[in-house]
Amino acid sequence: MGHVNLPASKRNGRQWRLLDIVSAAIFGLVFLFFLLVFTRLGDSLAASGRQTLLLSNADPRQRQRIIELVEAGQKQAIEACPADAVDHMPCEDPRRNSQLSREMNYYRERHCPPPDETPLCLIPPPDEYKIPVQWPESLHKIWHSNMPHNKIADRKGHQGWMKQEGPYFIFPGGGTMFPDGAVQYIEKLGQYIPIKGGTLRTALDMGCGVASFGGYMLAEDILTVSFAPRDSHKAQIQFALERGVPAFVAMLGTQKLPFPAFSFDLVHCSRCLIPFTAYNATYFIEVDRLLRPGGFLVISGPPVQWPKQDKEWSDLQSVARALCYELIAVDGNTVIWKKPARDSCFPNQNEFGLGLCSESDDPNRAWYVKLNRCVSWMSSAKEELSVGTIPKWPDRLAKTPPRAGFVKNGLDVFEADSRRWERRVSYYKKSLKLKLGTPAVRNVMDMNGFFGGFAAAIKSDPVWVMNVVPSHKAPTLAAIYDRGLIGVYHDWCEPFSTYPRSYDFIHVSGIESLVIYPGSDKNRCNLVDLIVEVDRILRPEGTVVIRDHPEVIERVIRIARAIRWTATIHEKEPGSQARENILVATKSFWKLP
Repeated sequence: MGHVNLPASKRNGRQWRLLDIVSAAIFGLVFLFFLLVFTRLGDSLAASGRQTLLLSNADPRQRQRIIELVEAGQKQAIEACPADAVDHMPCEDPRRNSQLSREMNYYRERHCPPPDETPLCLIPPPDEYKIPVQWPESLHKIWHSNMPHNKIADRKGHQGWMKQEGPYFIFPGGGTMFPDGAVQYIEKLGQYIPIKGGTLRTALDMGCGVASFGGYMLAEDILTVSFAPRDSHKAQIQFALERGVPAFVAMLGTQKLPFPAFSFDLVHCSRCLIPFTAYNATYFIEVDRLLRPGGFLVISGPPVQWPKQDKEWSDLQSVARALCYELIAVDGNTVIWKKPARDSCFPNQNEFGLGLCSESDDPNRAWYVKLNRCVSWMSSAKEELSVGTIPKWPDRLAKTPPRAGFVKNGLDVFEADSRRWERRVSYYKKSLKLKLGTPAVRNVMDMNGFFGGFAAAIKSDPVWVMNVVPSHKAPTLAAIYDRGLIGVYHDWCEPFSTYPRSYDFIHVSGIESLVIYPGSDKNRCNLVDLIVEVDRILRPEGTVVIRDHPEVIERVIRIARAIRWTATIHEKEPGSQARENILVATKSFWKLP
């Protein structure tokens, strides 16, 4: 059959349609390229791809098979996560959280995946990772290769935050509101509040940047908990921890921060951009809950005497007056208030409708608890809690804390606990030859802190200790803060809010109690998952010390072999009446091939 001869007009039309399709396809590819490279969509898709890789390790049936083999002591290794997971934080996953509500920054708070969606794999270090620079040199410089994120240095270098020099990130000690350095800024604050002399001991730095404020407050024996969310700067808290400064990831959004009431002698905000008066002053109310009676609140930056923020500044002053705060000073863009030591003039008429909480409200409950729209009674705190009345540092460390009474027979229990930990730490150092007290250990965690006895017993070491009080146990974290130590509430059936490779030394007494229901032997969660999480937050060549019943330690050592730890089991210290053994493990320094 011969070919059909089409009219020229139809031939040209078909050719043009073909050209249109080809041109449109090329344009679409070019547009997609620019979209992926130069917009956030590319980052989002990349994060989605990384999450897909992680979830490939999280098949529920495969997870359970691996867990059973590991617990049975079979030769089953837990594999490494993909290379893109080096900074993975399960509960602060931008891909997962970006799909949540923006209201009150809900999407930037903790949102943990279900256990069967959590990858059962070991987080690798970056390719060029090195053992961190030791304290105190680390305050001023860290290895660039350990967290090669240049975003903050590029954007904030001119403000003295940090800069890259050769193989290091250098930290001049500046900040947005103190570009000339934290030392000079702290000296200025010292003109108005008692920085020196031990009156102030615990501080909270909100939206801390790279935590230079907290780092330099250490020279005054003021222990500062610095926090910031995982945000567009990516690694603020990661830099802080690498510097050896106390810090963790958190967001002041819809829920209380994981601290008991009246914990901090000083609360500090340097351009933290928290809208304190929004939502009927809900965020100011949370600060008030955390601030110890007689404590100090310092806000530097917007809206304090800031251009075009006259109303916000006026509202902030109105809230402070409504809560009976004493204005100490307004110095440029810095304001300093002092909280009253008792419920002196509140409640009163105020435009924000602020009122006292009911007497049944427990201001110390703060694990997954919604923010209050009411003000906590200070009369719920004993008068000896207030700044100026509570003993000065370091005397307050050894004194029985006012809130030890949260535990039955608290006075006797506290004194016995203190003696017990003095003996145990002496045994750790002299007989077990642990690295405590050496330059190799700076960032320390006690996963089951109770009264902070372990932390108190290493007070002379150049360390800081994050005391974790499990949320399902006795509420002893308030007593820890009364002693001048720091810590957080946490449930160890979930990942901790920190980056991988945060701690040099992790200690836990009674690890099984973290995963079982109180008063029962029934599991709330899995011991394998908990040990893998410990591995995530422990630095290569870091040390883990676990105390528990011999049968529990046998289970732990089987898991340790599956995650490349080198572990040994030791007898308990002489004189101990407890039926327990001690496991000492070292995390190996491995890299992806």
